Amino acid sequence: MADGASTLITETVYGGPGGPAAPAVDPAVLAQEAVDKMLLRGPQIGITPKPGGKGVVGMPVYMWTAKGAETYGPNSASATAGAVTVTATAKVSKIVWTMGDGTIVTCTTAGTPYKAEFGKKPSPDCGHRYAQPSSTQPSGKWHVTATSTWTIDWQGGGQTGQLTEIRNSTVDITVAEVQVLN
Repeated sequence: MADGASTLITETVYGGPGGPAAPAVDPAVLAQEAVDKMLLRGPQIGITPKPGGKGVVGMPVYMWTAKGAETYGPNSASATAGAVTVTATAKVSKIVWTMGDGTIVTCTTAGTPYKAEFGKKPSPDCGHRYAQPSSTQPSGKWHVTATSTWTIDWQGGGQTGQLTEIRNSTVDITVAEVQVLN
């Protein structure tokens, strides 16, 4: 800029006296950003019979998941934009088990891991009994799907809200029929 030419430089100050208002921050958008920071997974399936083992028709099947932050909750994260911070906390509200035989079992707990001392007692909170062997299936196994519903409560920026996320896991198990010979 030679010969006395000058350049006018302008600066916009948000939120300052006489300046335009700062752009609004949507707390719901920040809530989703907080959720995206969490690693929410499907259930870490625990089931009897164990995959690779064999269960028996009519015997109790126990279903459960590990109670970790990524598999059951609670899991928390925050997101900030400008002066607004939103914190979200996620936890599993239910697990729906599709057992492969047409049965759907809804559990509102993480379930109870099976222990040998339980014997033939049914699960106290999340169980099933197969009436047919898995050999009736083309694969020879029951395909089990566990679907977690994550309920996420968030707050910040003078607002609160709730989001829902769905995650699932699968496993195949073998259930055999016991033949009694006289």
